[in-house]
Amino acid sequence: MRKVLKYGLLFLLWGGVAAYVVYAAYRAGAVRRALTVRDIAIEVRDSTAHGNLVSTPAVRGWIAGSGIPTLGARACEVDLRALERLIARNGFVDRVNAHVTYDGVLRVEVSQREPLLRLLVDGYDVYVTGQGYVFPAPRASSVYVPVVTGGYRPPFPAGYGGDLAASLRKELERSEEAIAGMEREKYPFFRRERRNDENIRALRRMTIRKGWFEADEKFDERVAALRRHKAELRRRYRYEEQCIEAGIQAIVRRQEAERARQKKLEKRYEDFWKLITFVKQIQEDDFWQAEIVQIVASTAPSGTLEVELVPRSGDFVVRFGRLEQVAPKLDRLTTFYREGFPRVGWDAWRIVDVRFDGRVVCSN
Repeated sequence: MRKVLKYGLLFLLWGGVAAYVVYAAYRAGAVRRALTVRDIAIEVRDSTAHGNLVSTPAVRGWIAGSGIPTLGARACEVDLRALERLIARNGFVDRVNAHVTYDGVLRVEVSQREPLLRLLVDGYDVYVTGQGYVFPAPRASSVYVPVVTGGYRPPFPAGYGGDLAASLRKELERSEEAIAGMEREKYPFFRRERRNDENIRALRRMTIRKGWFEADEKFDERVAALRRHKAELRRRYRYEEQCIEAGIQAIVRRQEAERARQKKLEKRYEDFWKLITFVKQIQEDDFWQAEIVQIVASTAPSGTLEVELVPRSGDFVVRFGRLEQVAPKLDRLTTFYREGFPRVGWDAWRIVDVRFDGRVVCSN
């Protein structure tokens, strides 16, 4: 009896809890349906120390011009996901969260990306983050990061915005599809090759027999005619073999050229990542962060990325060369700053070259 009473009380208790939860949810939903948006509060987070890419007035302008009902609209009618997509489509926005509070405030929290460098070369004006995300420089933006100029051609197309790894993956997939398409171009040649092989085997089986009452002269004439015919067929089939081989090899050369292009593309992406890593090293050093104001990038005849540094001090450029052995080069340059320039003066040379092992070469 006690056990039955105990389970009965527990059942009533949990039933009451469930009923309360359902009622509370119903009341909250009713309040939510009756709630109207009375204000919009925008918070821009992750503001970089070098400046802002996203401003509160800009976000308000995006929302106002979107046509999405906000102020005065019922909370349940506000398309929060559409608002988030609207704001997130700007490449310099990292994350967006929009929600309506229970007191009727539409809160929009925006996190902006932190650029590492600005790429300002022919046809390109983009920011690049340390994680390899590329986005166009917003109008009237003033973020103080190292500027990369020069004749360098980035590995991604002008106007591209997004993840570098995704760009490389897309390019390689397109290249692999092209190679696969070329492989399919070989199929007609393979069919011709099979038919030609069958013809050659049939040719080898071609013989004649002497009839019972056939004269030797007549038989010799037929043999000679067959030999001439077989010789003609051999020449024809040999020429067909050459044509087939030439066609296949032409496609193979195109495939090899495409694979070589893949390797060059991967090398260009690798060089660009070296540039990102190099700028990170510069930014992590307080002295070089303040001293280097511009990086002039170019592509050597070998296709390798090379850079020159434009410092704040003096009237000279630093020929840094390839982005290899970066730490030893910076160490040599630091030593020259401390010991060389104080002796010869800051305006003695126009070019300071650190490309050579263990040496700093200066020239005008």
